[in-house]
Amino acid sequence: MEYKTTIGLEIHAELRTKTKMFCHSKNDPEEKKPNVNICPVCLGYPGTLPVINKEAVKHVLRVGKALGANLADFTEFDRKNYFYPDIPKGYQISQYKYPLVSGGELAGVKITRVHLEEDTARSSHEKGDYSLVDFNRAGVPLMELVTEPVITSAEQAVNFARELQLLLRYLGVSYANMEKGEMRVEANVSVSKTDTFGTKCEVKNLNSFRTVEKAIAFEVARHIDILESGGKVVQETRGWNEQKQETYSQRNKENAHDYRYFPDPDLPKLKLSDVPELLSAELPELPAQKRVRFDKEYGVKEEDREMYIFDQKLGDFFEETIKIAEDKKLAALISNYITSDLAGLQKNNPDIDPFKNITAQYFSDLIKMANGGELSSRGAKDALAIMFKEGGDPKKIAEEKGLIQKNDEGELIAMVQKIIAENEKVAAEYRAGKEASIMFLVGQGMKASKGSANPQVLKKLFETELKK
Repeated sequence: MEYKTTIGLEIHAELRTKTKMFCHSKNDPEEKKPNVNICPVCLGYPGTLPVINKEAVKHVLRVGKALGANLADFTEFDRKNYFYPDIPKGYQISQYKYPLVSGGELAGVKITRVHLEEDTARSSHEKGDYSLVDFNRAGVPLMELVTEPVITSAEQAVNFARELQLLLRYLGVSYANMEKGEMRVEANVSVSKTDTFGTKCEVKNLNSFRTVEKAIAFEVARHIDILESGGKVVQETRGWNEQKQETYSQRNKENAHDYRYFPDPDLPKLKLSDVPELLSAELPELPAQKRVRFDKEYGVKEEDREMYIFDQKLGDFFEETIKIAEDKKLAALISNYITSDLAGLQKNNPDIDPFKNITAQYFSDLIKMANGGELSSRGAKDALAIMFKEGGDPKKIAEEKGLIQKNDEGELIAMVQKIIAENEKVAAEYRAGKEASIMFLVGQGMKASKGSANPQVLKKLFETELKK
């Protein structure tokens, strides 16, 4: 019998607020200088009193609403007691028994709870035989989401984490950049041959989707190897070693009673129904809804649609172009030029903002010229490359660079006759029944016209001349 993999995720995300969770110190993830956004409250000085950040509470409730979860009426904050240098008070203010959000679902994964707490300070250990602590992050509002243990593969875990990151960004509650530590994933992994869960190990602080997938895959293989050799998996907390591409033991896994949770006596209990504006926030169009609408309205292929879902700026540009073009039949062509050509230019020139130089109006004009035959595919790509770097009207660019496609048969016939005369062998092959030979002649025509001739018109002219 094969082993069954069971995974539960705990995901932390720093929230976008002006100030920290329980004080007025600035919440600035971009701050480079250590220990500047601090005050007696977030440093845990004796006699200080915390004050709840209403905006942070609202953010978590909006997430709950988007997940279709149950929003708490009554909630409170608790003290989670443990000693570590990055916890200045000797405890972390978190939520235990009464979280803000319970239940819900995302990407087919059921959610246990979503609660609100304060982040820890940031420790660094690369300075020799001592450590440094930066308290800028201490007290930043931190959302923690816990899934049910229903995920069955590393790939599914990564897909869920990506979808959550996307949701947080759409809601505007978190930037959720993993490389900056604004979103951190922890995975609880176990394997078993029965329906009873195996012994779980938690892998902490996974800071990229690639690392999440690798760490979970490694843990699954490690557990199976231990069990197959007759051993027992030890419940523990593990970390990920990027150099060795493996997990390593950090400490025995703590249980809830180890933290001695109790309600924080300095913070009031919250009855949220008494603050209706917290519960009545309007939600924007969410990723799942946008997928359905894009498929129904525009019928673009799945990979294009996903690009627009993950890059909202690109998706907005696509929709604005269609609106200006006033023709949804052009959706596929517009999408092709955006996802292939414009995105390609953007990838190769990351320092250039394409939306600064290219307006939706000019992009719409370019697509109409390509669709109407004024520009060949090559000509449209060349014009777009110029627009990307310099901006400008595609019609003027095409005229100045000689990109306007020649459709006039009278202008092209002399060139066609000359090419046939210069390629008598190929012409003879075509006349003898080798129809593919005509494409060589068309290619010569495109070369001679520097791409300005309409290939369909050229093909028609070659066929007519070769039948004479």
